[in-house]
Amino acid sequence: MSFKRVVITGMGAITPIGNDVSTYWKNLVAGVSGAAPITRFDAEKFRTRFACEIKGLDINDYIPRQEARKMDPFTQYAVIASDEAMKDAGFADDTLDLDKAGVIWGSGIGGLKTFEDEVLNFAANDKSPRFNPFFIPKMIADSASGVLSIRYGFRGPTFITVSACASATNALIDAYNYIRLGMMNVCISGGSEAAVTNAGVGGFNALKALSERNDSPETASRPYDKDRDGFVLGEGGACIILEEYEHAKARGAKIYAEMIGAGMSSDAYHITAPHPEGLGAFNVIKNVVENAGVRPEDIDYINTHGTSTPLGDPQEITAIEKYFGEHAYNMNISSTKSMTGHLLGGAGAIEAAACILAIQDQIIPPTINHFTADPDINPRLNLTFNKAQKRKVNIALSNTFGFGGHNASVIFKKYES
Repeated sequence: MSFKRVVITGMGAITPIGNDVSTYWKNLVAGVSGAAPITRFDAEKFRTRFACEIKGLDINDYIPRQEARKMDPFTQYAVIASDEAMKDAGFADDTLDLDKAGVIWGSGIGGLKTFEDEVLNFAANDKSPRFNPFFIPKMIADSASGVLSIRYGFRGPTFITVSACASATNALIDAYNYIRLGMMNVCISGGSEAAVTNAGVGGFNALKALSERNDSPETASRPYDKDRDGFVLGEGGACIILEEYEHAKARGAKIYAEMIGAGMSSDAYHITAPHPEGLGAFNVIKNVVENAGVRPEDIDYINTHGTSTPLGDPQEITAIEKYFGEHAYNMNISSTKSMTGHLLGGAGAIEAAACILAIQDQIIPPTINHFTADPDINPRLNLTFNKAQKRKVNIALSNTFGFGGHNASVIFKKYES
C-alpha cells in the first residue's frame, strides 16, 4: 500500500522563553535562558530552588476563569498552544471533516499540581474526604486530549501517549502514522507538562537528577559541558498541526515542513539510567533514518535530547558518532534544553517546533552555557556552542528519551510540492 504524505500546517507554543511561537523562536535563536528562582512555591528547603517557569501569564487572558478552574495547568498549556496552532493553520469551519480530525497529545505526568493540592488538602483537614468534584477529570493525563477534542469538535481518534520524557514525540509519531494510514486528515498533536511543584522538584531532587547550581540558575543547564550537574526542570508545551498533504493542498494551507520519519526503541536496561553504550539511542536513530527513506548523510541538524546530565549526554553523543560516522562532524547538533530546561513529557513538542523553524529560517539554535570542554566528547562535533549558526537545513532530526528506556525520534524535511 502507498502511504499518504504528512505536512505541518500550524504551530503553537507556551514555553519558559516565550508564550507564543514567534517569541519562543526569537529567544531560542538569541540564546536566552529561561531559568530563574522558583515562584510557584517556597523552595527554600529544597536542594534545587530554581526552574524554567512560564512567565508573565494571566491564564484568564486565554481561558475564561470558570473553564480554567476545571483544568490542571498542563491542560491549560495544551489549550493555549493549540488555540495558537489552530489559528495558525487557518481552518475554515465548513471545510473540515470533524470525523477525520483527531487529537493525540503527550504528557509524562499529567495533573501533578492537582493531585498534590488535593492530597495535601485531604491531609490538612483531618483526612475528611472533601475532594473537589473535578479532582479526577483534572488530574488524569488524558484530560488534555479530551478537553481539546471537545473544544474544537474533533471526533476522530483522541488519546494521550505516556512514555515519560518521550511522550510528546510518541504523540507526534502516532499522529503521523494515523494520517499516513488514512485514518485521519488532520491531527492536533504535541505535548505539555506542569511539574514545577513541591512533588516534582522534590521527587527529581531525590533522584539526584536536577542541577543544584542555585547561585547561577541561568547557567545551570549545561549540555555537554564538563561541569554539568543535572537538568533544569521546565514547564509548558507546544502544539503541532499534522495534516494529510492533499487535504492541506486542497485548502491552500501554508505548509511549514513535511514529516517524513518516525523511530522508536527501548534500552531494556534500567528504569532511570540510559544504556551506557547508547544502544537504545543508536537503534532509534537508525530506525528513524531508515523509516524516513533518507541516507545518514542527508541529515543536516539534530536537536538532541541533551538534558545536561552526566550520564545522558555522553551516551547520546556516542550513538550519534557510531551511527553517522564521519558525517557526524558535518552536521550541526544542539540541545535547546540549555535554554528551555527540560519539559519532560512536553519536551518533544517544543523541540520538534525548533526543528521545523530551523528548516524554515535556515538557522541552528545554539547550545548555550558551554564553558569547559568535556574531554570525553569529541571536539570535532559541531555542538553549536553559545551562538546560533546559519546553514543550509533541509532535513532535521529530533531525539527524545525517557525514564524506563523509551526512545523516540522524528524527522522533518523542507517542504517541496
